[in-house]
Order: sequence, then C-alpha cells, then structure tokens
Amino acid sequence: MCGIICVLSRKTRRATPTAREILTLLDGALEFGAKGDIDQLAQAVTTADRLLRGDAGQLCMADNHQLTSAMTSRIDQLDAIVSTYEQSIEKSAVLQTESSEHAMQEIIRAKDAIWELRHDRIRTAKLVDALAGQGASESARKGYFSIQQAFSGLDRLEVRGRDSAGIHVLVSNHGLKATDKQVKALLENRGEDALFMSGAVRMTETAWSFVYKAAAEIGELGDNTRVMRNAVMADALLRLCVSQPDAQVAVLAHTRWASVGIISEPNAHPVNSEELEGKHDDAYLVAALNGDVDNHADLRVQYGLRVAGPITTDAKVIPALVSRKLATTKNLTDAFRETVAQFEGSVAIAVASATEPDKLLLALHGSGQGLCVGLAEDRFIV
Repeated sequence: MCGIICVLSRKTRRATPTAREILTLLDGALEFGAKGDIDQLAQAVTTADRLLRGDAGQLCMADNHQLTSAMTSRIDQLDAIVSTYEQSIEKSAVLQTESSEHAMQEIIRAKDAIWELRHDRIRTAKLVDALAGQGASESARKGYFSIQQAFSGLDRLEVRGRDSAGIHVLVSNHGLKATDKQVKALLENRGEDALFMSGAVRMTETAWSFVYKAAAEIGELGDNTRVMRNAVMADALLRLCVSQPDAQVAVLAHTRWASVGIISEPNAHPVNSEELEGKHDDAYLVAALNGDVDNHADLRVQYGLRVAGPITTDAKVIPALVSRKLATTKNLTDAFRETVAQFEGSVAIAVASATEPDKLLLALHGSGQGLCVGLAEDRFIV
C-alpha cells in the first residue's frame, strides 16, 4: 500500500477577514455561553471557523502571534463552557427529549468548530509561518500553505507505507529566468541530478519543478516528513520562486511501501519523465503511483525506454511514456489517457505536467485502489 496527495491551488475570491472580526465573534460566543445560549455560541464559533478557512484565513493569521494567542485564550474558555454545559445536559436528561437532543446537536457543532479552530486553523497557521518565514509575501504564504496541506496529508497516509516519501512542487507564473543572477547563485548543480533525488530542480518555460525526498528502510512515522519539511524550509530558490507576486503552486506528494524497486531516493515517488536520451522540456511531467504496473518491464522493452540504472520502480514508465506521447500528440489529456490504458494491474495514478501546470491528471484501474477528490474554496485536494 502507498498514499498519494495532491494540492492544486486557485485564486481565492474572498476578502481576508480582520483580527477584529474574528475576536468579536469569539467574544460574542463567550457572552452567549455565559447566558446559556448554546445555539448562538455554536453559530458564532462556526462562523469564525469558516472565515479562517483557505488562503483568506491563513493571510489573516500570518505572522500574527498576538491574534493566535488571543484566539487560543478564548477557545480555551469556550471549551470549558461547552464541556460544562454538556455535563449538565447529560446529568439532567434522564430521558432524551426533543430539547435535550437539539442541545446536544448544538454542543457537538460547537465542539467541532472549537477543535477545528485550535487544530486546523491555528496549528496550520503556525506551521505555515515556520515554512514561509517572517515577512513572507502573500503569494509565498499561499504556496507554503499548499505545501503544508500536503505534508499534513502525508503524516496521515504514512500508515499505508513509510519506507520512502517525496513531495514535488510545481511553480508557474513566477516570471523568473534561469539566467537571472540571483537564480544562478542559488541553482548551483541542482539541475544536473539525473536520478531526480531530493533537492533536484528542473526548469521549463512554463514552470519550475522542485522535489524533496526521504528514504529509510527503518524509521518511525513522521521521520520522512520531518526531513522533507526541513529541506523545504532551507530551500532559498523555492522561496524566491513562490514569493513572486503571481506565482501559482501545484503539489504532488507520495508515501511508499516499496513493492517494485528497492527502497531508495531514486525510486521514491514522485518520479519525472526524463530518460537518458531524448529530453523533452515541452513535455515534462512527474507522476506518483499506488499499486503496481504489472507489465512495466514489457513496456520498457516495447518502447525502448532508457532509464538511469538506479531507477527501478515501475512508476517510472508512467511519466516517461506520457511524455513521449505528449511530445507527438501535443494533447496532454489524450496522451495521458492513451498511456494509462496500456497498464495492467491495480493502480492509482497522479500526474502533474509543466505543460499545463493548472491541471492534475488522475487514473484508476483494477481493485483495491481509490482516489478521493475534495473541493475547497481555493483548492482541489486529492
């Protein structure tokens, strides 16, 4: 078993809430709690939670430790009020009545919103702060927010396999050039790693590709994401790229339980489309795979794929063959569909392309695999 997570962002249409709006709602919730009005308390907390979702909510809390501290203080008080109210309902309601049933529903709604504020909003804001650093631009915070969501997903998916993991960040609309003096100083030899290991960078005219990986046969849950998180935080070139005003980020991440190919960084997913010969910058892709492409060896021979020796994972045939098809057809969707139709076995596949960085391509075949697509206000999350 393995796990895939993808985050594809889009521009938010919602205004950033103010700290005053949020604290006014939480103060109002405290007042309703003092009056015993659990319905209005739940409504106020739920509204605050809704306002703090997505990019708009993250921008509200960005580098604002005073706000998150004030929120935490109020949330602690609300938690205590709701718990006390819940205990009183349980003690007094010997028989469930319609009113007590409604009260318990509102208590659950309030508790859910309080939990989300504490663990999903404030905690995430602090983790994005750590990734983005102080004084990060709005576009940078949005980009690192997507990366943090992918890390959060990997932390949960690791129970499906954790011998290796990878996170790929595709940045488009950044306006930078490889010849820029600042870029050249940060790039060094990162574009020359034929094995696409951690820290590798690829540059096309439409998007730049950054990958971070970790591989260890023996380890604990959380080790891999910790290594990759540190690598992301230390990457000044990525920071420069996502900080550009119009930068857009697409993230493809994977945690692996090795079946085909040894446990190693070259075999960790995502893998890219490059072969030893025949480089196609206009058809550059990365892919991640759950399951096994049972006929991968036959496909390598059939199409004469020339892959670096240390890359033995079956996942490599996915981007390599889609890229070849795309180079001739010039239609990404058709190239992807015609390629995956050749695969045998039980697979779940995700592909990101520099050609169309605002798209993710997904495929399922066989039994035992699944991909769930979630629609947030400013993101698709797989």
